[in-house]
Amino acid sequence: MTAAQSKKITQKPVASATGGELRAFLTRLHFYIGLFVGPFILVAALSGTAYVLTPQLENYVYRSYLNGVSSGQPQSLEAQVNAARAYHGADKSLFAVRPATEMGKTTRVMFADPTLGESETRAVFVDPVTLDVKGDLVVYGTSGVLPIRWVIDIFHRNMLLGDFGRNYSELAASWLWIATLGGFLLWFWRRKTDTARTQSKEGATASLRRVHSTIGVWIGIGLLFISATGLTWSKYAGDNIDALRQSLNWVTPSVSLKLESVAAPAADHAGHTDHSAHADHGKASTAPTTSGLPDPATQIDQVLATARSSGIIDSPLVEIRPSKSADKAWMVREYDRSTPTQVDTVAVDPRSMTVTSRADFATFTIVPKLIRWGIDLHMGIKFGLVNQIAMVMIGAALSVSIVYGYILWWKRRPAAGAPARTLAQSWLYLGWPAKLGVLVVATALGLALPLMGLSLLAFVVIDLLRWRLDKSRRAGRRMQAAPAE
Repeated sequence: MTAAQSKKITQKPVASATGGELRAFLTRLHFYIGLFVGPFILVAALSGTAYVLTPQLENYVYRSYLNGVSSGQPQSLEAQVNAARAYHGADKSLFAVRPATEMGKTTRVMFADPTLGESETRAVFVDPVTLDVKGDLVVYGTSGVLPIRWVIDIFHRNMLLGDFGRNYSELAASWLWIATLGGFLLWFWRRKTDTARTQSKEGATASLRRVHSTIGVWIGIGLLFISATGLTWSKYAGDNIDALRQSLNWVTPSVSLKLESVAAPAADHAGHTDHSAHADHGKASTAPTTSGLPDPATQIDQVLATARSSGIIDSPLVEIRPSKSADKAWMVREYDRSTPTQVDTVAVDPRSMTVTSRADFATFTIVPKLIRWGIDLHMGIKFGLVNQIAMVMIGAALSVSIVYGYILWWKRRPAAGAPARTLAQSWLYLGWPAKLGVLVVATALGLALPLMGLSLLAFVVIDLLRWRLDKSRRAGRRMQAAPAE
């Protein structure tokens, strides 16, 4: 290789000469995100799309459990609970009851079971009219989701790999919004160039890039929303978000289950806390009801009547949870998160049948409301079928865009022996103000989104290794090309 050829390889890219250093840097960053994080985003998109479709899938697969007779007078909740006990065992601790939401549907009676996992309960499905038991299933979490939805949900969150697997979804959510914003800028800069190249010999590549970028632009707002709401469920970034909410007093109100004027609880119950505002995503307690408490079946109808008379529990989608100890109230909560949102909660003292605490969604401040609505939109349940269709279209479009991105990379991959193009090089070509700005932003985002910061460091390490190998390879070629003395 001649000295002129070596100089040509090591000179700055054309973008530098035309003032496009930032564009070159964003192009390389967008490429790295797509290459290394793209597979995680693709898995999240496909599994999230599948999750959005689970309501219809559940209604079909579990129709024999969910449906009862279509006419008749429903019997009391006490009778329904006792029918479930006769089927499942009288010694099992009652965890919660979800009355039938309408005629033709079954009541779900959930029991704590020490043989199950800590987030699992046993649900017995009872026809409220005939008291026939339609069967039982293991349901999951305090939201009581059925097995198919739970498997898809867990796969979406951690690919069935436990706590370690949660890193995949957090990594995807952390980078998705950056890839979206960067992609939008690249599309804006290239839109005229790609149009001009469509008829040239680079037309195929330009067409692929235009499809990839146009899809991203069309669904960009949706991707930013999915990324932001997904981060609220993540482990490390989610903890930072929760800390910020606490510091700004943006917490979601919750009821207090503590009852006054009762004897102090026994030592083995010390440290138990009330249900948090994020109970829908928590784990179901499997602790048995404290001995000596009245049979919850004998109180459940009156407790529900008391909650409904409070004026805020008026949705047919309601869950009733009995006291777990003598110093705790019953909890009755709505779980209708469509429009209008009905997620009010009350605590009922079973001794006096009075409401002792309440959390009315209408009284929430705007931030907790926005968080609630954002989560429900993300899950595809806020606006029913319309919400589902929108989320499915976004997920499918994102998947197609990622596939197009990989095809584009494969067609434009450097030839063997070509000089390495790295993110670190692109950063070095920036002016000092831009370099400093990139470092400040990267540091701030790395602290707020730890997995994004760690993966960015991994990008840099890969860059340095590629750069060094490329430098060694080119030095070796120069030595081979040098004339022998």
